Amino acid sequence: MKKLSFAKSIAVFGLAAVCTVGVAGCSEASTDGTGSTYTGGVAATVNGTEIQEDTITTAVENIRAQMGLTEEQAWGEWLAENDYTPESVRKEMIDGYVDQELVKQGSESLDIHADEAEVSQYVDSMRANYDSDEAWANALNSVGMTEEQYRENIALTLETQLLKEKVAEDAAEPTDEDLLTLAQTYKTSYDGSRKSSHILFDASDEATAKEVLAKIKSGELDFAAAAAEYSKDTGTSGDGGNVGWDSLNNLVTEYTTALKELGKDEVSDLVTSSYGIHIIKCTDVYEAPETLEKLSDLPEEFQEAVRSMSEAQNDSQAYYTWLEGQREAADIKVNDMPEGLPYYVDMANFPKDESKDESKDDGTGITAVDEDGNPVDIDPVASDSGDDAAQGESDGTAEAPVAEGVEEGAEGAEGEADEAAQQMENGAQGDGQQPAEGDAADGDAAGSGASQQPAEGATE
Repeated sequence: MKKLSFAKSIAVFGLAAVCTVGVAGCSEASTDGTGSTYTGGVAATVNGTEIQEDTITTAVENIRAQMGLTEEQAWGEWLAENDYTPESVRKEMIDGYVDQELVKQGSESLDIHADEAEVSQYVDSMRANYDSDEAWANALNSVGMTEEQYRENIALTLETQLLKEKVAEDAAEPTDEDLLTLAQTYKTSYDGSRKSSHILFDASDEATAKEVLAKIKSGELDFAAAAAEYSKDTGTSGDGGNVGWDSLNNLVTEYTTALKELGKDEVSDLVTSSYGIHIIKCTDVYEAPETLEKLSDLPEEFQEAVRSMSEAQNDSQAYYTWLEGQREAADIKVNDMPEGLPYYVDMANFPKDESKDESKDDGTGITAVDEDGNPVDIDPVASDSGDDAAQGESDGTAEAPVAEGVEEGAEGAEGEADEAAQQMENGAQGDGQQPAEGDAADGDAAGSGASQQPAEGATE
């Protein structure tokens, strides 16, 4: 059975705001809230560079606070339920910081450095979401960070992406066999997919929408011509209103619901969403065969998505191979766990409820662990993409700053290939969430439809 990894739990609970694995900051924010340190001391060294014990403790304590696990009883029960102990939590956190330090040192050796102007742009973009310098400082303080530490996070995010790109230069190109195998694995995600076009009207222009709809249904007006003449969606109007496949675009709920009711070449009635009024035409429906004989049996857009995902997997594997080589070559020393850590509990007081195992889903995409309890598919360093950080900071959601701008520290734990696959599955399910623009930068839009552009008035 797969268990919930500690780093993965951050992403699952939406806790990207905490200082944790893959986040450069927090090393100085290592107090118990009263100004004194927790235990002091050094948790580990990486080629002579120290990782402070209080850095690890602060990270764990921030996660506990964000997850509502500050009470000993709740914390102990969570550990037991997820096959953890305080010792294994500490080990996993240290492993993450070790890998982060290896990335820093590797970037330095390859003369890879973040562009300071780009870092400043990201920080300024996030700061602009706050009404005052005080509000910005409070948001940083709420996650135990200074602005300088936040800048370090952004820089590490960018440098990690540059490093991954450098390492990926030696990644193997996917073979036809690789592509066909991957397509076979994910073909069920495409089954029943609908390709569509739409015409978007302003919400106040219902009269025109009704008139155009009547002409289309009577055959007086061609749908593509109507899209070119009337649609307010400038991104699709020049292409007959083509939105593409719903499994490669996460469409707004109202659009998805209406589209599912249409067969090929059928046209909807008026559909209202937050973007206005839509007239939707289903232009194709894909029915997956039991077995794919060749990749070309898939529509071209699906072929592109599969190829992008396979390339992302190979790039990720190249990076993980590089990182493993760095681990093997490095002088890494991990010191014994000190007494008095605030997250320590006696696990003898928290026996695991084995009956809960039976109800856990083993296919959720949660990071697996090996027999020793170590993550086997985890990238605990920084983000998948600097572009992800930029996207997060432009969203305008004035939450704790790292919640948007550096969430890769948590979500990057899945790896680019897993993320691409999950996005593909989410798209097929029509979850109505807009894919982040940065995803395309990291895997050539592996999960968001490759070269397919989402419709402005159809995606959230």
